[in-house]
Amino acid sequence: MTQLQDQLKNVSKTLTSLSRQLESISKKIEKVPAAKSPAKPKAVSKAKTTTKNRVASKPAGSKATAAKGKTVLESVYDVIRRSRNGASIAKLKDKTGLEARQLSNALYKLSRRGRIEAKSRGIYIKSKG
Repeated sequence: MTQLQDQLKNVSKTLTSLSRQLESISKKIEKVPAAKSPAKPKAVSKAKTTTKNRVASKPAGSKATAAKGKTVLESVYDVIRRSRNGASIAKLKDKTGLEARQLSNALYKLSRRGRIEAKSRGIYIKSKG
């Protein structure tokens, strides 16, 4: 029992010493004038990024037109609009860097809005009207 009591006394002394040191440090910090801290960058939530149809950042050297801050729909529509004979799925994947699911969703939304139409299976053109 006495050995346990000795250990508890040592822990108590150590904690008391640490407490005094902490108080000393906090007093020194209070005396130091507050320096202007640099502005912290705002954290961007990935959930917000995907719900707004923004394209995730691409690796350097990527041909993605969507990496310039355009939405997914805008980037897909731009590729289709610039193609003379229509844009194929493979061409759209290559130019935008999108996954198959994202591309499919974008094509569906653009066709529902009347901005594009299917020339033939897998080939999309800008709507005339």
